[in-house]
Amino acid sequence: MAEITAAMVKELRERTGAGMMDCKKALMEANGDLEKAVDLLREKGLAAAAKKAGRIAAEGVVDAYIHGGGRIGVLVEVNCETDFVAKTDEFRLFVRDIALQVAAARPEYVRREDVPEHVIAREKEILKAQAANEGKPEKIIDKIVQGRLEKFFKEVCLLEQPFIKNPDITVQDLLNEKIAKIGENIVIRRFTRYELGEGLAKRQDDFAEQVAAMARS
Repeated sequence: MAEITAAMVKELRERTGAGMMDCKKALMEANGDLEKAVDLLREKGLAAAAKKAGRIAAEGVVDAYIHGGGRIGVLVEVNCETDFVAKTDEFRLFVRDIALQVAAARPEYVRREDVPEHVIAREKEILKAQAANEGKPEKIIDKIVQGRLEKFFKEVCLLEQPFIKNPDITVQDLLNEKIAKIGENIVIRRFTRYELGEGLAKRQDDFAEQVAAMARS
C-alpha cells in the first residue's frame, strides 16, 4: 500500500472539491494513484460538489433549534437552488444537523474568510506571546503561531469543525457529500446562537457530549 501523504490529499481536494476523508479513502483505494482517485470520486459523484459551487443558491430555509427547554436557541439559514429541494426531507435534515452543530460546537463564523482581519491579527499576537512565554526559539515562533492559528480556525469556523455526529469528517465534508447527493449547490449562509444567561457566571455543561450521546442513542 502506497503512503498517502497530506500533500496528496490536499491536491486531490483542490482538483475535485471532495471532502478530506473522501479524498483520503479514494487515494487509499487507488493505491496512491492520483488520476485513478479522481476517477473514483467522479464515479461516486463526490467531485461534482466543486463544479456546483458557483451556481446561484437563492432558495432554502431558515430553521430554528431549541435545546434544554429554551436554554439554547439557534437560527440558521441554508440556501439551495430550487424550492423543490428546499422542501425535501434530505435537505431539511441537513439544515437541522447544521443547527444542532451550531448549538453544540459554538462556532463564531461560517468560514475562515468571514473572520475579520483585526480578529486574526489579535489572535496572532496572543499566540506569539504564548510561544515566547513558553520559551520557544525565536526562529520557529512564526511557524508555531501559524499551526496554532489553523487550530483556532478549526474551533471558530463552522465549516472546519468536526461534525458533531461523526467527528471523522468536517462540516465542509458533510456539505460536499450533500451537494453531491442532492445535485444542487448548497450554501450555509448565516446563523445566530443564543444561550440563556450568556456572559453571566454559571455552571458549564458539556453540551457537545450531550448531543453526541443523543446521536448515538
